Amino acid sequence: MKISGYKRYLIPAIVGLVLVLALPFYFLFKSVSTQEDTYYIYIDEDDTQDSVIAKIKPIAHPTSMAGLQTLLRHADYSDHIKTGRYAIKKGEGAVTVYRHLKNGQQESLNLTIPEARTMDRLAAVLGKKLMLDSATIADALYSQEVCRKYGYDTCTIAAMFVPNTYDIYWNVSLNGLLERMQKEHDRFWNAERTTKASFHGLKPNEVATLASIIDEETANNTEKPMIAGMYLNRLREGMPLQADPTIKFALKDFGLKRIYNKLLKTDSPYNTYIHEGLPPGPIKVASIKGIDAVLNAVNHDYLYMCAKEDFSGTHNFAKTYQEHLQNAAKYTKALNEKGIK
Repeated sequence: MKISGYKRYLIPAIVGLVLVLALPFYFLFKSVSTQEDTYYIYIDEDDTQDSVIAKIKPIAHPTSMAGLQTLLRHADYSDHIKTGRYAIKKGEGAVTVYRHLKNGQQESLNLTIPEARTMDRLAAVLGKKLMLDSATIADALYSQEVCRKYGYDTCTIAAMFVPNTYDIYWNVSLNGLLERMQKEHDRFWNAERTTKASFHGLKPNEVATLASIIDEETANNTEKPMIAGMYLNRLREGMPLQADPTIKFALKDFGLKRIYNKLLKTDSPYNTYIHEGLPPGPIKVASIKGIDAVLNAVNHDYLYMCAKEDFSGTHNFAKTYQEHLQNAAKYTKALNEKGIK
């Protein structure tokens, strides 16, 4: 059967039209990513259009990448680059990826605040998680002017950080980060916690300071309320806390295994052997368990404690100094037998 002249040209025309329509679809809507898992790219202030493309190429399908490059080039993306952490998910075509980049539709991340011993260490951790440089963060935390803006000083600023995990944008500004931490601090210190702190005659910063000492005394969360009760007894009696962790902090030597008598004379406001009351501020970012241990301290009559001779990480408690000396002698003997210096 002969095909009429009309049909002879119509069929190729239709096929051509389908191809014309399919080609842009193939370039613009086929999945950019070749990965099964979501891939993240981080765009900072130094990035250019070329560097952004270079960050995507390793996981991109060549055809879809060509489509994305075409869109970016014709949209003058190089003049409107927005920083951020962008997710490229399997199945998302060049049009979707382009739209996210152009409009700054970035993905947030989970930022965990660590129980850092110093603000340098805290800044180092945050600098690895955020676009902010660690030196910039550290400078702010050691700046009296910056700390005062949020109601702290350089000694108490650690109390503003509550070690938890927060949903935040990678390119958050320094002010944005600190304002967020202050907001989370205020949310954490609800009416129940502030009431309990007042019952012990403490302010939130002071609770965080005592909690930081307790955290360094033991990793045993069950025992922390017991230790808190002992230190609160000492504060009420006007006795120096005599907490070994404050000596380590004063010396910035956290690897010390033993605190010898000569170290107890260390000239520092953090030395709780020669200064009564609480030190000027936390000796680390206090844990939530430590803070709640202070707020829910065990009520008892103990005034002394010494690490147990079995090295279990727990303590022997005593009501009198004579009992304490006996406990201390047992612990010293155990240290000597193990050759710990």
